[in-house]
Amino acid sequence: MPSACWERAGDTNTLVFCQVHPVDMALTRFERFQAWILRTFKKVLLVLYQLLASRPSDGSSKKLAPITNPLLMVSGIQLAQKIRLREVTCVEVVQAYIDRIEEVNPLINAIVKDRFSAALQEAAQVDRLIDEEEGGEDVLKDRLPLLGVPFTVKAAFALQGMPYSAGLVSRKGVISGVDAPLGSAEEGRNPYDMDRIVGGSTGGEACILASGGSVIGVGSDIGGSIRMPAFFNGIFGHKASPGIVSNDGQFPPCSGLEDDYLSTGPMCRYAEDLLPMLQIMAGPNAQRLSLSSEVDLRKLRFFSVPHDGGSVLVSPVDRELLQIQRRVVEHLEADLGVKVQELRFPQLKYSFQIWSTFMNLPDKDGKPPTPFVDYMADHGKKVWPLWEMVKSFLGLSSHTVAAIGLALMEMVESSEPDPFILKQKEELQKELEEVLGTDGVLLYPSHPLIAPKHHHPIFTPFNFAYTGIFNILGLPVTQCPLGLSQGGLPLGVQVVSGKYLDRQTLATALYLEKAFGGWRDPGSSS
Repeated sequence: MPSACWERAGDTNTLVFCQVHPVDMALTRFERFQAWILRTFKKVLLVLYQLLASRPSDGSSKKLAPITNPLLMVSGIQLAQKIRLREVTCVEVVQAYIDRIEEVNPLINAIVKDRFSAALQEAAQVDRLIDEEEGGEDVLKDRLPLLGVPFTVKAAFALQGMPYSAGLVSRKGVISGVDAPLGSAEEGRNPYDMDRIVGGSTGGEACILASGGSVIGVGSDIGGSIRMPAFFNGIFGHKASPGIVSNDGQFPPCSGLEDDYLSTGPMCRYAEDLLPMLQIMAGPNAQRLSLSSEVDLRKLRFFSVPHDGGSVLVSPVDRELLQIQRRVVEHLEADLGVKVQELRFPQLKYSFQIWSTFMNLPDKDGKPPTPFVDYMADHGKKVWPLWEMVKSFLGLSSHTVAAIGLALMEMVESSEPDPFILKQKEELQKELEEVLGTDGVLLYPSHPLIAPKHHHPIFTPFNFAYTGIFNILGLPVTQCPLGLSQGGLPLGVQVVSGKYLDRQTLATALYLEKAFGGWRDPGSSS
């Protein structure tokens, strides 16, 4: 397939298309025709997307009320300290979050099921435990650093007595009988603009966090499912190095090589909560990350990659996202005295193909991953994706268009990996690891577009490649909010480091929060 690069002309949206890869000269006439079809298809989708994007709102959007309770405006770490010092009771904290959830959820549709009564009972137990503790605040801090802090959990995780649907209609009645080791109606509405999406698949989690209905949460990420929702909702999210946090207790369960690429990680409004959350979630594995080691940002080497080089399947990066990443570069250079080197990796334009290829590889015993269409049926009546798509057009399908599209994509995927794509991944892995070493930090767009309107991603289904590539490469990534766009929507950037150097991306997140303001209350945002 011919490759191409998109180059930006200054700060404008002007795009120059150019053929760059030497293999183009060796392509057959059919392969060149196939590439032309892909480019034409992409242009048609972009035109349709722009037409939809230019349509005015139907006027149904409402704005969230500003957060007024000061307990909702502090980090989880600070809340835990206030509770330990008896400056506030755990019951008061939990009730404050219950009140906020009841206020915002009718608008954002993020909560699948609540357990408010049980949470208040547990909060009372926490208050009694603190009253009875004889070792003092320091002992509690060391033993239970987040004691009393309420949190929310994605419905793909097992939580005893709670729905365990993973957003699949086939599992809408499934209730978990156990807790996952860590322990949605994902058609949520973006709290900054309810005509916009919250991202998937941890969209409900990111949405309730951004709205002030929660302060810390847990998500999972196999192609960007922590980072994209965190980006669209203006919060922090971290995809940890592989093998650090257990992926057990989730649905769908991992098959094939998926466990190598899936990452369970923290999501939060305040950057200082990321490290303690990761430390708790990792358990004994946390020592592999040396999270207690100090990070001097002035001694790190910084790199910036502005775009993927121009995939024929992926949208060009929005001008405001290019500008904010450039502002980050300028701030790092001016404030820290470092030199940020801009890089290009031509292999990145094959990010989707790399992700798709490796997600479909068999495990070490030769067993392929379970097809998504099997989960859509969940041991029930067989689902036929083409028929479901026809039903969807008629408004008769129980499944979302996104789920049907994924099942259709599986139908046309080749069972044999493309040697060219395997080579691109191998080269990219080697080059990135050499560049990052043990002291490198890379900036890369979180997504080519600022939070799209509902249903618009149907026309840009491969844009998640900007996050998905790092799952396959096995690198730790922290998603960092960087203020709001001209339209009042969150901006952000991915911060990437070498494997098991999560502490470097977390330290950079803390720095960027101070420099750019971090999370913004959507009720107070203009």
